[in-house]
Amino acid sequence: MRIETTVNGQAHEHDVEPRLLLVQYLREVVGLTGTKIGCDTSSCGACTVLVDGESVKSCTMLAAQADGSEITTIEGLAQGDELHPVQAAFHDQHALQCGFCTAGMVMATVSLLDEIPSPTERDVRLGLEGNLCRCTGYHNIVQAVLAAAGTSR
Repeated sequence: MRIETTVNGQAHEHDVEPRLLLVQYLREVVGLTGTKIGCDTSSCGACTVLVDGESVKSCTMLAAQADGSEITTIEGLAQGDELHPVQAAFHDQHALQCGFCTAGMVMATVSLLDEIPSPTERDVRLGLEGNLCRCTGYHNIVQAVLAAAGTSR
């Protein structure tokens, strides 16, 4: 099946198997490996990307469902050498350890801040509850989201 997508502002047209997952399409066909495959069950959120501006766990969506969509991955956030404000906040707040969940956390945060520009700590914790981190205990991640929003206390 032939699909057309725009990934990080670049047009792509590929023949894909109808059962190919979006995460596999991004990693294996488009060649962007920042999106991680964590659990294959939508539990961890490591595969989170934006599809037409909405946060999506890409292991739960077929590539064919993204036909005609604009997809943003972690590779598409920075502008040259300048980090996206969410990426910079994660760096500044030391909101990562092993880094495996970071791309998904950052993408979920971008979506969260689009919906709630000035979140409370509770908003952040609820907004990121679908993304798991096995290393940090979440404190610095929450602080990074609040800092990116300009609402850190």
